[in-house]
This record gives sequence, C-alpha cells and structure tokens, in this order.
Amino acid sequence: MIKLSYSTFGLTNLDFLDAIDAVNMAGYPGVEISFHRDQFNPFEITDDYLAKIKKRFETTRVKPACVATASHFFTPSRPHEPSLMCLETAGRKRRINLVKRGIEVARKLDVSLVTFGSGFIRDEHVANPSVNPRELLIDSIHQCLRELRSDDDITLLIEPEPGMFIETLDQGIDLVNEVDSPKFKLHLDLCHNYCSENDYISALKKAAPHARYLHVSDAQEGYNLKIVKRSETMSIDLDFAAYLVYFPENADFLLLDRNNLIYFYDEQPTMKQKKWIEEIMGRAGILKSVTYVDYNGLYAGTTRFDNEIFVYLISVPGLSFDILERARPIIAYLRGTRDSEGRPLMDKMVANTLTGIVHFHEIPGEGTLDFEASFRALNENGFSGYASVELYHHVASWEKALADSYKHLSQYVIGN
Repeated sequence: MIKLSYSTFGLTNLDFLDAIDAVNMAGYPGVEISFHRDQFNPFEITDDYLAKIKKRFETTRVKPACVATASHFFTPSRPHEPSLMCLETAGRKRRINLVKRGIEVARKLDVSLVTFGSGFIRDEHVANPSVNPRELLIDSIHQCLRELRSDDDITLLIEPEPGMFIETLDQGIDLVNEVDSPKFKLHLDLCHNYCSENDYISALKKAAPHARYLHVSDAQEGYNLKIVKRSETMSIDLDFAAYLVYFPENADFLLLDRNNLIYFYDEQPTMKQKKWIEEIMGRAGILKSVTYVDYNGLYAGTTRFDNEIFVYLISVPGLSFDILERARPIIAYLRGTRDSEGRPLMDKMVANTLTGIVHFHEIPGEGTLDFEASFRALNENGFSGYASVELYHHVASWEKALADSYKHLSQYVIGN
C-alpha cells in the first residue's frame, strides 16, 4: 500500500515544527524529515529539540516517513559535494558523517529509513582513472552500514538520480545486490525515473521489490543538451541531444543542433579553430553556416532561467565547475534569444537526461508523468511504503504545492 508524505525540503520557509503541522493539516499521513542548513541542521539540533519533535509526532496524525540527508547541505552552490565517492578521504568522511547523523536522528525519532545519493563523476575522477569510484562508493556505504546497531529498525537507501554515477534503476539494483545487506535497499524517485528510463513503467515494475521508499514530483519534456569536451574520439548523436562542445584550448564553446550552429568565442577564432569547427560539423553531418557570438557580450547577471540552469549544470558529470559556470551565460542566451524568424533558439527548459525529460520537480499534475500507471506498477509488484512529494522548486508557493499535490495524488492511493 502506498501512503502519501510531503518533504520538509519543500517547506524551508517555515519553522520546522510549523512545517510538520502544515503537512498534518493538509491531510498527509507522512512527512519526510529533510536536513537543511537553516531549518533543520543536523549538527546544530539538540536532543531536547529532537524530543520536542518526537512529542509533536505523538500528538499529530502525521508520522515521520524518512530522514533525507541533504544534497545541498555542505555547499548550496555545489549540491551533492563532497560525495560518498569523493577522491579526497576527508571529503568522503564529511558525507559519511552526515549520513551517520541521519541514522542518529532516525534512531531518536523512531524513523525506519535514511536516504542518500551516490554523487557524480567529477573532473577529479576523470583526472585519476586508476581510482575506481564504484569501490569508493561501496566502501562508504559499508562504513555507513556499520553505524547501525543490531537492534535498529533502520534501512539505508540509495536514490538514483539523473547524471549521477548511480543514475538508472538497473544501476541501483546492481548496487543493492553487490552491497548485499538486508539494511540497504532502493529509493525510487518518479521524476528521476521518468528522466532516466526509456520505459519507466517497466523499470518501476522491476525495481519495486527492491524499493522501500518513493519520491514524487512531475516533469516534462525539455531541450536535451550535452556539454562535452572537444576530442578526436567524441561521439555526436543529434537524434539523442544537442551538444555544447567545449574547447579546452581557449575555453570557447560550439553549439550543435539541427537548427543552429553557434560558436561562442573569447577572441576571433584562428584558422586552426575554424578547421576544428568544420571537422566537428562534418562528424555531426551538419551543412550550415556558423554564427559567431562574442562571449564577452553575453549577459552574465541574474535571469528568470537561473533555477532551471542551476539544476541543469550540477547534473553534468565529468567537467570542472569552472567550465560549467562558464557555460551558464551561454545557456541563458539560448533560452532568451530568438532567431531571425522569431523562433526561440532553445524552446524548452534545458535538460541533461537519458530521455530528454527535464529534471525539474513540478507539482504533480502539471507535467506529463503518468501517476496512475506508475502507482499501479509499484502496487502490483510488491512496493509498500510512503510516497513523499519533494518540491524544493516551489518553496515560495508552498501552500499551493502542498494542497495541489495532495488533491492530484490522493485519487491514486487508498487510505490517505
């Protein structure tokens, strides 16, 4: 049976106890306890405060569903960093200690689930190919598992996420099987699954027996864009995505898509650089003239696309944050500029996923995800637990998000 829950990560404008009350008043049976630097900081909350929270749960209908160890906790501009597979031991230890603190909070509040993600392949991994990130990840998970006591009714969960090392449900299942612990299972996220699975309903059926928890939000199709470094071996498939090719020699970029070929330059390109552009065009099968745009003339300030672009950039693996930040004004330009015929250069939200669906959490019912089929696939294949709505993009409009989500999702669950 699936029971609805709501994550406090979407209620961070409220006092934490007020957030619990808001979820309770909205009719949800469960609430996800999400770590947050300002609202619920695991390194600052006291045992007295945890006792107060526990007492609040004893007097309300709503119950704690899961402890989510925050992705944005350490450095908000670099979510998920450092990760459980960070090459620097100190970095891994910071993330491990955060998960361990999640276990401690779960123990004191009688919560049975603690969740986290794998993290991304970053430029440090690319620069050190002799180090196996999977081995680091598994070792970190085992360190977290050793924090559990024999009498703890707590299970740790891995959440596959677009762009992450553990991205697809098959990868998640393989990891669960390799770790081989009854205390380590799968955390599904319908938005992530929609982004990462060509047949997400079938993938949910397969994953359901391994899963103990569910995140819920909607999503929709976007403009799939891959940022890649120029190399002699890079592959280009314009049927899969458009490409923003990065030139490490001079930090210029080349946009490749069916309709637009744009070179963003810092200084006028040399004949050698133009030859590289021609070679890439030939490899992509593009027969168009190149438009040259001076990078220094791009607007680099705040835009209405900032939240969308931020979520996109942090999901791009294998490149330094400096490269990703340099790409930011280019993506804002593509989102806000029209061609000579009045058509947007990028007509949808930017995506970096395996399916072209945007990893941007929308209110259930406002995207194109099939919740009825998803919930049925989970119910019929053995999943039982909380489905927690996670809408951190809707904090400013939390009242609407809280109410609209319950209204849309309650028609697909029983007993809420």
